Parts: sequence; C-alpha cells; structure tokens
Amino acid sequence: MRPDKVAISWDATKSSWLIRIEIGEEVVRRHADLPKSANDEALRAAAQKAVEDEGYQPDSSLVTVAR
Repeated sequence: MRPDKVAISWDATKSSWLIRIEIGEEVVRRHADLPKSANDEALRAAAQKAVEDEGYQPDSSLVTVAR
C-alpha cells in the first residue's frame, strides 16, 4: 500500500523536521533528527524511511520538501 502524500517541513516549535504521511483520511506524523541545514536528499531519505517504518511502500515522487 502506498501513501497518498508525504511532506516534510521544519517544525519551529519542536526545532526538528516533521514528516506528514497521508493515507486517505489518516495522517501519521513523525519527527526526524536532522539538522535544519540538511539537504533535500537527506530529507527525502528520512521521509522514505519513516514511510517504510509505518509499513507502506516508499515512493520518492510523493515526497515534498517545504523549507
């Protein structure tokens, strides 16, 4: 099963990256321990790992990075 949308953005209140995985009506949120200056490649890799950890098939084309 694949998620509908995966987004990663900086969460200023927690000072960490927030990964949002949307599957239909369900939204799973996970934080990634990466520096704020992390490059897009590292952020996409962290998002794909979170998707895998949740039991879904990762697809890099679904990942959006918001800075």
